[in-house]
Amino acid sequence: MLRRLPHTLHRRLSRAQRGARVVLAHLPAAMSSRPGGSRRATVLLVLGAAAGILAAAAGLVGGAGGRSLPPDAVARVNGQLIGAEEYQRVLAGLASDRRDGVDAEARRQVLERLIDEELLVERGLELGLARRDARVRKELTAAVIDSVVAESADREPSETELEAFSAERPDVLRRLGRLRVRQIWCRAATAADEPAALARARQAADRLRHGDAFAAVRDAAGDPELAPLPDALLPPAKLLDYLGPTALRAALALEPGAVSDPVRSRTGYHVLQVVERRENADVPLDETRPEVVAEFRRRSGERALRTYLEQLRRRGQIEVAASLP
Repeated sequence: MLRRLPHTLHRRLSRAQRGARVVLAHLPAAMSSRPGGSRRATVLLVLGAAAGILAAAAGLVGGAGGRSLPPDAVARVNGQLIGAEEYQRVLAGLASDRRDGVDAEARRQVLERLIDEELLVERGLELGLARRDARVRKELTAAVIDSVVAESADREPSETELEAFSAERPDVLRRLGRLRVRQIWCRAATAADEPAALARARQAADRLRHGDAFAAVRDAAGDPELAPLPDALLPPAKLLDYLGPTALRAALALEPGAVSDPVRSRTGYHVLQVVERRENADVPLDETRPEVVAEFRRRSGERALRTYLEQLRRRGQIEVAASLP
């Protein structure tokens, strides 16, 4: 019978209400009790049913039909409550993106979206996606892990805990060596570029060893770097991002002030000079506190996750094959 409703009325029903079969199941009986009824009466009955459905929809949106809902809920979908807090959160996100505010129509759309989302979640669970779909399993696993380690990630350790932690693991107080390196890079994108790039790199190395100004040599022989090296002390792990493994090994082997021979990489030739080097050093807790706190939280999160998994294993019923394929 819904198919006979004007299209505009039908579209205004939510997806769940379009499937309100319990309402339509009584319509044929009511019509058959009026043998000989006019076509006008039939039309009035259909319009009456439609008005009832629309009233239910309006009550759902406006809250008038939610008398049985708890005060902290805005809807119930197949027994599952949609909380007012979640509704307000989505509404606030929408309001932040709109300059003209959020009107009644926008609020209705937000609620309809949450209802659709709940219906889709329920359908996904019915289809077993949480177990069968690798992407859903990965997201679900990550969400559970995040919830377990969240407390450790936010907790501020006491001074006593930090001192005990750093005493047990002195490596957390060790600052790794750092280097300040500068380079002249000669692009060699193709085999045809190779001879000229190598010649420029050798010329640059010779001039630097003879004391020419670095900037003048770089302007004369080098090419603009794709990712210029910062003029700062950097740990080897960070230098790797700028130089690549081959050029980094060459830089680590240099003494301060020394200039390397041209080093071939995937992109061209590098002439390297170490300006400053600082070796590994143990530092007081006060100088490395942020790093120690971060490591403390990371290890606390790992312990919390291990404990949680052990509890799940004790609670679960696990069987394994006698031999693995």
